Parts: sequence; C-alpha cells; structure tokens
Amino acid sequence: MMRTGTGPPVPAGAGEEAVGAASASSTTPAVRQLAADEVFAALDTSRRGLPTAQARARLERYGANELPPAGRRAVWRQLGAQFTDLFAVVLIVASGITFLAYGLEEPRDIGTFQLAVAILGVVVLNAAIGFAQEYSAERTAQALEAMVPHTCRVLRGGERLEVPARELVPGDVVVLEAGDAVSADCRVVEAHELAVNNAPLTGESNAVGRTADPVAAGPPLEARNCVFMGTDVVAGSGRAVVFATAARTEFGRIYRLAAAAPRQKTPLQLQVASMARRVAGAALAIGALMFAVRLPTGESLVTLFVFALGVMVALVPEGLPATLSVSLAIGVRRMARRHALIKQLLAVEALGSTTVVCTDKTGTLTQAEMTVTQVWAGSVPYPVSGVGYAPSGEVADAAPVRDLLRVGALCCNARLIPPEGAGGREHWRVLGDTTEGALLVVAAKAGLDLDEEEAAAPRVTEFPFDSDRKLMTTVHKTGAGYQAYVKGAPGELLARCTDVEWVGRHGPLTEEDGAAAVAASDELASQGLRVLAVAWRELDGPRPAQHEAESGLTLLGLVGMLDPPRPEVTDAVAACRRAGIRIVMVTGDHPLTGEAVARRVGIVRGPDPVVVTGARLDAMDDEALDALLAEPSELLLCRVSPEHKMRVVTAFQRRGEVVAVTGDGANDAPALKHADIGVAMGASGTDVAREAASMVLLDDSFASIAAAVRLGRSVYQNIRKFLVYVFSSNIGELGPILAATFAGFPLVPISAVQILAIDLGSDVLPALALGAERPEPDVMDRPPRSRRARLFSSAVVGRILFLGGIQALGVCAVFFWHIHASGIPFDDFTEDTPVYREAVTLAQGGIVLSQFFISLAVRTDRQSILKVGLLSNPALLVAGGFGIALMAAISYLPPLQAVFNTAPLDPADWAVLAGLGTLPLIADEARKAWLRRSADRRKGVPR
Repeated sequence: MMRTGTGPPVPAGAGEEAVGAASASSTTPAVRQLAADEVFAALDTSRRGLPTAQARARLERYGANELPPAGRRAVWRQLGAQFTDLFAVVLIVASGITFLAYGLEEPRDIGTFQLAVAILGVVVLNAAIGFAQEYSAERTAQALEAMVPHTCRVLRGGERLEVPARELVPGDVVVLEAGDAVSADCRVVEAHELAVNNAPLTGESNAVGRTADPVAAGPPLEARNCVFMGTDVVAGSGRAVVFATAARTEFGRIYRLAAAAPRQKTPLQLQVASMARRVAGAALAIGALMFAVRLPTGESLVTLFVFALGVMVALVPEGLPATLSVSLAIGVRRMARRHALIKQLLAVEALGSTTVVCTDKTGTLTQAEMTVTQVWAGSVPYPVSGVGYAPSGEVADAAPVRDLLRVGALCCNARLIPPEGAGGREHWRVLGDTTEGALLVVAAKAGLDLDEEEAAAPRVTEFPFDSDRKLMTTVHKTGAGYQAYVKGAPGELLARCTDVEWVGRHGPLTEEDGAAAVAASDELASQGLRVLAVAWRELDGPRPAQHEAESGLTLLGLVGMLDPPRPEVTDAVAACRRAGIRIVMVTGDHPLTGEAVARRVGIVRGPDPVVVTGARLDAMDDEALDALLAEPSELLLCRVSPEHKMRVVTAFQRRGEVVAVTGDGANDAPALKHADIGVAMGASGTDVAREAASMVLLDDSFASIAAAVRLGRSVYQNIRKFLVYVFSSNIGELGPILAATFAGFPLVPISAVQILAIDLGSDVLPALALGAERPEPDVMDRPPRSRRARLFSSAVVGRILFLGGIQALGVCAVFFWHIHASGIPFDDFTEDTPVYREAVTLAQGGIVLSQFFISLAVRTDRQSILKVGLLSNPALLVAGGFGIALMAAISYLPPLQAVFNTAPLDPADWAVLAGLGTLPLIADEARKAWLRRSADRRKGVPR
C-alpha cells in the first residue's frame, strides 16, 4: 500500500535522514538487503510508480536531480587570466620598462610616458575583448548543452512517461533499456539480462550483470542489485527504484572531487601558443638588432631603447588571442544554428580536415519515421496504406496476417503517443524505437486493440535485441500456456525456424518455403524497405533459456517498412563529394536495402558498388581490410555490428584518413570516441552515444554534418585570414623603420605610439570582423586540409610577405617622397620639423588605408572580392571605417596632434594615400585570378 507522505520513510537501519537526503553510501546497505517487493514499501512507492502530484512534491522537497556546475573559474580569475597570455606579458613588461625609462630620463619626455600608457591601454583593451568572448562562449555552451535532451523513462501512476532526468526523485520507478544512461542511484527490482558499464565509477569497462535479488552488505559499488548515476546500460532491460539523486549519489561524491580538474588545450591552441613564443622571440631579437644598429647614431640610450620597444611592439599581434576566441565561438554558434552542437573545440579543428564520413542510414540519411508498406505471408503480399505514425490506413485483407501483426506488436517496447489538445503536440509520435513504432501502427491498422492484446498475453520476461543475434524475444503468458514471440533480421530468424504458419497452413518449413521467404525478403529490400521476420513458439514454462526460446520457431511472415530519405540529404552528399570527402554507409540493414537508399541520396552512382557484409569483414584480416579501403570504389558496409564499425574506423585511420563517424546506440560509443569526429544523434541517440561524441546532431540529419564541415573549414580559414592581415600590417610598420635605419635618416618614420594607435584602430576590430567572415562560396569545392597543415604554412607566409611587402613599399615611397621634396638634409630634421610631422602622418595614414584594403583582400583565398560582395561583411566595413576615422582624428584634432606628433593632411594627401592603399588589393585580385586560371587549366575547363 502506497503511503501518502511527500517523502519516503527511512528504511530500517538507514539512520534518521530520509532516503532522498541521504548519501548513496548510507542508503545502499539498507535497500540492497531487501527483497524487491519490500523495496517499494521502504521507499514509499509502488510498482506503478509515484503519482504525479507526489513526484512534484518530492521534487520541491529534494531539488532537481542535477549536479552543481563544474568548478568554473571565478569571473575575476577569468579576467586575470587574460593578462597571463604571452603577448600580454611581453607588452606589460614593455610598458613597465617604458615607465622606468620615463622616470630615468633627464629631461623627461612626455612622449615616453604616453607610450607607456598606450602600451598598457592595448593590453587592457585586448584583455577586455578576450574576457568578453570567453565569458560569452561559456554561456553559449551552457545554453547549447541544454538543447540536448537528457531524459529518462519512468512509471508515474502506472503510465510510462518520458521525463527530464533532472525531475527524477527518490521513489521513482525507472525503466531501463540498453543504451540508457543511468540518471540516479537506483535499486533494481526487475532485471532481464540486465548489464551495466560501471567504468565512470570503477574504471573497469566490462559489462556487469545486475539482479533484482537481495544481496549482503558491503561497499556500495559492489551491490549487484543497484545501478548508479553516470553509468550506462549496455545490455538487457529492467526496472529500478530511485533512492538517491543529484549530489547525494555515488557519482556526485566523485564528481565533487574531480570537478576542478584542469582543461586540456587543443592542438590549435598549442599551435597558437608555439607561434606566440616564436613571434615574441623574433620581436625581441629584431628590437635588440635595431637598438644595436642605431647605437652609433649618438642618440641617448633611453631614446634608443624606446625606439627598440616600438619595433618590438610593431611585431606583436596583440589581438591574436581575442580573435582566436571570437573565431571559435562564432563557429560554435553558427554550427548550433545548423543543428550541430560542438562539445569540444577539437571538433571544430578536425572538421576542416575530414576526409571520410562513415554514416548510419536510418535517421541520418533517412527521416527515421518508419511506415510498414507491405506484409508478406505464404507468398502473398498484403499492401498497407497510410504513412507516418498515425494509425490511419488499413491492411488489405488483414485477417490472414492478424496473428503475425499481433505477435510483432507484443514483441515491442515502444509506445505510441497520441496528439495532445489545443496548444500541445499536433502529431502522433513514438516513444522508443521507430521500427517498433511502425509495428504498433500496422497492428492498429489491422484492427487490433493493443491494450486488450497485452492484457490477454502479459509479458513475463524478455531477451533484448543485440547486434550479434539481431533478434528480440519476449515471453508471454496466454490462455494456452507460455509462448515466445520473436522478431528480427530475416536471415538470422529463418535459420532458427522449423515450421511455418500462414494462409491457413501450419506445418514444417520446407526448402521451398525458405527459398520463397528469402526471395520475398530480397525483393522488399531491393525496394529500399527494412525487412523484419516474425515467429513464435510454445514454451514449457515462464523462464526458458535464451537458446530454447529462440530455436524451433514457427515462421509467421515478413514485414517491410519504408524510411524515406531526408529531402536535404542529396544536396549535402553532393557537396561532400565535391569537397573530396568519401562517404561510406555503415548500416545493420540488408545489403539491398542499403544500396537502394544509397542510390537515392547519391552515395552510390556507379553500377557496381562494393558491398561488404559483417560476415565478410569477419573473414578479412587487417591487411585485406586495408586493401579494401584503399580502393577508390563506392563502399557500403551492411549487416555490420558496432564492433565492425570500430574496426573500419581504425583501419581508415591507419591510412592517415581523418574520420567522422555517426552513431546512436550504446555499442557505438567506442567508435565515436575513437573517431576523429564522433557524431551522435541528438533526437534519437542514446545518452551513452551523446556522451562519447564530440559533436551532437540536434536534428539527426546528414545535411547537418555537411554544414558543420563547411563551417569547420571556414573557422580555420578565418584564423589564417587574421594572421595574414595582422602580420602583413606588421611588415608595413617594420619596413619603413628598417628603411630609415639603413638610409641613415635620424628619426623613425612611425613612432611606437602611432603603431599602437594603428593596432587599436586598424588591427584588433577588423581582425575580429574577419573572424566572423562567412565561408567562401567554393570552400566545399576544395580538397580537405591535411591534418599536418600548420597555421603558418608556406602559402600563408608567402601571402604575408606579398601583401606586407607591397604595403611597406608604398608607405616608404610616400614618406621619403615627402621628405625628399622638402629639400631639407637628413641631419637637419628634428621631431618638431613640420615636414617630418607631415611625413609621419602620411606614413601612418598610408598604413591605415592600405590595411583597410588588405582586410578586403584577405576575405577570400581565391574568389574575387567583387564576386563575394564588398558589402557582404558590414562589420568589417564598420571596423575599417573606425580605423580611418581615428586616423583622421589623429591628423586634425590638436590634442591628438600633440600626442602623436602629427599634422593635418589635405585632400590631395588623402587621394595619394587611397591610391597607394588600393595597390595591395589590386595585386591580390590579380594573384587570385591567376590561381583560378591555373586551377581551371588543371581541370581542363575551357575559358
């Protein structure tokens, strides 16, 4: 009898605290020693589960079943970390030394003080941008994680429901099936070949059987009649009663110890860190060299030191960390909008170099909305009308196949959920496996009342489906005794049949009967249908051995169901082909079914694809498998298990391929973890698969994989665009300084304060806008990026030197032209000479304007900027406009003139600077045109 209190009573020996408030270790000894029926009473519940009102009351009392957020750094620590980046440290040291130099100068130069303050300002600005992006990305990740369904199946008032895992409370009766993640600590009260993987708690990944029988006292994790939060069900099914939730679980105890573990850096972050060290070293070395070169000029040591600092500052890309954060954060957000949740930054990097995608068929290439279209029995087809999960339609002449459909429906764990009322769900849906949902629907179309059939033949036990047997068996108590109902793959089930029962005939399975069933199965599969066989047998008792229940069967017939391809998949497959990505279908279906779907979506185009079954894979050694995968033919892997998938992934990786793998089942988890990109299904996948994957498809569609690859390529490209942009600017700043040094000019063409102004106005904001650049139109027409490719590839360095060299030449030309036109000897120039102030203003303006045009040039690698559209990245135009406006302010406003030692420019000066500024853009457009022509010639495209 269920008690009416809002909290569970205390089992004998459990202490004074209620179960929900106790730790797992204090409660487990009490419930583990009780018989299954006593567990319900001890936890104040029943086999029908908690009433909804009582569950709600317990949720209010004990709180949500969720662990506290992982130990995120405090806001002040996050902000402080921005100042420990190598570039920031270099600039902070430079600022401190400059302040020191100002204090030692006699007389003191206010310019030195302004430089120190400006350097510090750059550090603060970049820290603020980096912190804002990191904080925003963290909040975004939390919001996106909430989009992934974390649910569990429970009994509430006798009704099987799917509820958010956070709403589990002590006393809930949980329904467990293979592939489920266990969401709370529970006492098992019903077990059918139930086995769990306790690796997250014990470190041992072997499947461990569970029992509903009482066990002796001992360590909590050794209780074989309990399952624990954080573990997963790998086989069988069962039911269990929750006795601990949230932080009171065993997992919660361990979680608190591990929550503060440091994060590992991704390869891209390590590459950037390595690059930062090299750039910082180069900046220090070149600054020291400039100090030594100018030492013979007789200038004071403090002046020379400040000059060397200016050179060093010119070479430090202060905005790189912030831009890296922006690029990755924007990539993650854009992928989320395309229904791809990125769980690891490593996935963003690897997506751009994916060369092979091993994809499931059902739900990924198809809509995962199974509809039975034909039933076959005794060489007679029975067409079925209606589509989807609504039980509207009929089975033609249903009477001869009613037993077949009744047995198939009773051998199911799924449940049909009808539409809700106004404002609720508008369509029928399936809770559980979609294939089983189709069997329930066709049974209803045949006029069967499933509730009545279940009451007339209640289930006693079951042998769950697994990928080795490819069968599922349930045992039922009927008026005629105990019977086993079996459904599964036709080949495996036919081998276990000895009799047939169809079209009024019940007798031995003849050779002709078997051949007819195989021919019918192949015919249905060739039409792209998934085919299941259905059989039954009499039993002597309620607890048969599995081999007994699944042998000597009587075949009832076949069921063919259609899962139509997703309409968007064909274009996505074509895009992947153009991108040089090989697509391999990996399915448990019949080869003919797999090939039919593959042809519909474009994975197979040729007349003779290579179709390999799991049995053939078993017969291959690694050398033969490597040879198979090396062939460029279209490849389909059918009737394969998750173990086969894992082996294929490993073989592809041996060949140096970057492999993305899709999966939805618990057994897919090893392959998902082992792949370079593990892609789990968010809508239909198991919790275990989603946890193992690095990317989750919220809509389960292959098209989202293609979209994510496209965006992944663009993220890496955008980082390279920023590198080209900012380092070409550094060359443009450094070139005039070197030229002046070796030409014997006594002053610098551009001061350190001016360089910092350029970095603030024309480097950081445009670079951030480049990080948001959308993928180029032809990004999926290029081969995958090599996994060994470096950020600073020869092509990147060449483009930096190309654009930076043109910019430096232009700036040197305008500076020295103005100096030479004045007719004043070099030695007569001082910082107060009006011509010198005009010349340095021209130099700074030349860099700013050329950087604006370079930012347009680097938006694409090959496509003309005119084809992409000059206005298609408005943020970049705004950022460039801000830099030009700042330059104008520095030129015209007296307070800024005093700080930067500049002079006003006239319209003719701006016209000259604009003309020189366009030179890098024009030259890069010519380079891109040459690259396009070369590519067309290689492809044989006529022009």
